[in-house]
Amino acid sequence: MAEENLGMVMIFTLVTAVQEKLNEIVDAMKNRREEEKLRKEKEAEEAEKVAFQGTVVTIENFLAWKAKFDLEMAEFRRKKQKEEEQAGKPKLTGKQLFERDHNLDTSDIQFLEDGGNNVEVDESLFQDIEDLDLDEDSPTFDPLEMDSD
Repeated sequence: MAEENLGMVMIFTLVTAVQEKLNEIVDAMKNRREEEKLRKEKEAEEAEKVAFQGTVVTIENFLAWKAKFDLEMAEFRRKKQKEEEQAGKPKLTGKQLFERDHNLDTSDIQFLEDGGNNVEVDESLFQDIEDLDLDEDSPTFDPLEMDSD
């Protein structure tokens, strides 16, 4: 640019040319920064997608997982039962009691058959019930104002 304008007033032309070149350089730097920022955002989005994608569930995958899970759960139950037995008194649930001792299935029936239904009531305790002076027969009776003994 300086060679083209030799012998002329060239300060304005040189300053304008330098400004244009600097503007181009600054624009190129801005574009590179924006492109880099967009590229990083895109990579972050893709990494996030990969994290959420996981494995596609098929019948074979599920059956393999289920078999492995069942084995883990059986081992866990065995360990838990062994720990309970070693702890002293294992507190069994009702279901566990019935699963272990099948005599419990029929024990209530045997109790009822053996006379569990026969309840003897001493009727002499209730013979004088009509002679009792009950406050609840009174029209001014209020159960909330009763004195506790």
